Amino acid sequence: MIEKKNITGIILAGGKSSRMGTDKGFLMLNNKPFVQYSIDALKPLVSEILIVSDDSKYDVFGLKRVNDTLKDAGPVSGIYSGLEASSSEYNLILSCDIPLITSEILQKLIDTIDDTSEVIQIESNSKTMPLIALYKRSVKDKFYEFLQNDERRLRIAVNACKSKNVALEKEHEFSTMNVNTKNELKAVEDAYKH
Repeated sequence: MIEKKNITGIILAGGKSSRMGTDKGFLMLNNKPFVQYSIDALKPLVSEILIVSDDSKYDVFGLKRVNDTLKDAGPVSGIYSGLEASSSEYNLILSCDIPLITSEILQKLIDTIDDTSEVIQIESNSKTMPLIALYKRSVKDKFYEFLQNDERRLRIAVNACKSKNVALEKEHEFSTMNVNTKNELKAVEDAYKH
């Protein structure tokens, strides 16, 4: 059993969302900013939470904020920056646009830690979710290499690691809904009410 003290939570809140036209971490659902849902889901499971963002507005949450090492290089850079700043071997990484996420889902990742997997990601609706995943800190060197070679695609970086997927049961799939458009925001609001 991996102890809480060996796990850091890392929330990626760096992205200026081109499709939403606003910073997604501060979108509201039921009077709570999206990023707070990620914080709440991580809190019971980790010893520390880091927010990767260059935006000092995130300091209101009272958590350690880490600047993105490489600007505008997407999640590969965000994950690298978070892992670099983490002091624990295991790191739960979440994007800030999945307000229906729960600790229960994240616990499934922790429960499947083994000796060989470097990345354990949720699979929902037959899609892998590298931004709802557990990363070993050691993969940061691979991610750094990708950044040096100007490779920004997260799937490529994850596929270069020893990874495995944890498939969610149908009834949990809604909890991984992420929001990139106004329509998706409405879908999440509707799902939240149910």
